[in-house]
Amino acid sequence: MGSVIPGLYKKDPDARKKAVAEASGLTKDDLRALFDPALQDPVLEGMVENVIGSFHLPLGVATGFQVNGRDVLVPMVTEEPSVIAAASKGAQMARVRGGFTAWSTEQIMIGQVQLTDLKDPAKAAVAVNLKKDEVLSLADEKDPLLVKAGGGARELEVRILEHPAGTMLVVHLLVDCRDAMGANAVNTMAEAVAPLLEDITGGRAVLRILSNLATRRLSSAKAIFPKEELGGDEGVSSILKAFFLSQADPYRAATHNKGIMNGIDAVVLATGNDTRAVEAGAHAYASLSGRYSPLTSFHRDGKGDLIGEITVPTAVGVVGGATKVHPAAKASLKLMGVTTARELGEVLASVGLAQNIAALRALSLEGIQKGHMRLHARNLAIQAGARPDEVDVLVDAMVVDGDINASRASELLATSRSRATIKRI
Repeated sequence: MGSVIPGLYKKDPDARKKAVAEASGLTKDDLRALFDPALQDPVLEGMVENVIGSFHLPLGVATGFQVNGRDVLVPMVTEEPSVIAAASKGAQMARVRGGFTAWSTEQIMIGQVQLTDLKDPAKAAVAVNLKKDEVLSLADEKDPLLVKAGGGARELEVRILEHPAGTMLVVHLLVDCRDAMGANAVNTMAEAVAPLLEDITGGRAVLRILSNLATRRLSSAKAIFPKEELGGDEGVSSILKAFFLSQADPYRAATHNKGIMNGIDAVVLATGNDTRAVEAGAHAYASLSGRYSPLTSFHRDGKGDLIGEITVPTAVGVVGGATKVHPAAKASLKLMGVTTARELGEVLASVGLAQNIAALRALSLEGIQKGHMRLHARNLAIQAGARPDEVDVLVDAMVVDGDINASRASELLATSRSRATIKRI
């Protein structure tokens, strides 16, 4: 499979579908699932409550990605203009120096059991550690399929936390979820071991639930971005200065990381995973030092090129949940050639880094509006009621004038149609 498809954005939708299918080996059924994702009522009924229909968002493909030496076409579901183009641009720049090198930790999720009303928290913590094997064994009994797949409960961590009403014990149950996101498995295990932990500690179990701060399930990516792709030495300097602001100022860091998540969330959504879990984990991870910080880091190497790195929690799976129910999610995984949760996490990290370098380049060298200009103008033309044959004319006029807003789009459309009417008369 090749991830470079020259001129994909210039092709009409049918030609794009054909090009993507040829590059990735997707079947007609796969394409139908991706590009005509209407679900039947029985499928929808099984996903959420009170179903009355479905809501569609655009699904596009980011091109040019090379992750650990493998070409990857990346499906992205997003409503925001320029996200897919930016990811593709970042991938293209990284590709010059060999693409993205990515790696992951084990696929460990954390289940928390909160224990309160303890007479002696320190003594209770020791008691839990002494009974660790019994607790882990009970947890594994609740998911024999996960254990058979090589996963299961691996370890306990015991934390003593102070709060206004006293002292509590929080027991972390570390579970290897393999290729599942693991929320259901971890929650079931946490609930199962809670009564045993009450007996061991003499306390009362309150919360028994997974944590979305997946610090034991991290994915990282690294890439070299040639200075020639970034405006030379001066461009690299400008990008580094922009990055340094995100290190110094949480107000900028929030927007810096939001841009990263533009890409990551779009792939998480395309694969039927939980965008809220991944988003919460990423922002909490960015705050672990006690100060909200950027998820990426950049520095210049001896040749003057820019080295970028990212580490982000990736609580995602390729089995279970909507990933295996939604036909478009299954087709998206097939499009990427991803078969394990580890691989998916590494693609997500690579996409986040690509998105970030493209955004920093646009912000520091061009200004964000120039990058958004044409796509934003296209949205405004469509909102104004332009037909497909009228859209490009309105976009060209707005871009040339440098006047891109809703009222201008409506005015141009009215003028264009008035002239067409006069011409017919």
